[in-house]
Amino acid sequence: MSEFAAERLTHTGRLWRWSGAGNGGSWHFLTIDGAAGEALSGTALMRRMEGTIGGFGSLKVTARIGESSFKTSVFPSKDEGWVLPVKASVRKAEGLAEGDAVEVLLEY
Repeated sequence: MSEFAAERLTHTGRLWRWSGAGNGGSWHFLTIDGAAGEALSGTALMRRMEGTIGGFGSLKVTARIGESSFKTSVFPSKDEGWVLPVKASVRKAEGLAEGDAVEVLLEY
């Protein structure tokens, strides 16, 4: 099993909401694209070659938005870059709403 040195990146993007058609639920995400998305893609490629990539091609991360830190995964987007789910507790603690510009620090 390989050990990975923690990598860090920051990215700013707009918070967006996805609503599920069948169950009425909604989730909020931040798209990680551009240079930050390319860095995540490079790490994913290396981990895929090592056989240590997560389900659905995901990468485990620790995210920090403002004073809130949480563990989650980022997932490759069908459109561009990666998507980071942003928990309701984080949105509430940081006073965030759909459309807000959000800066995130990711460690992965």
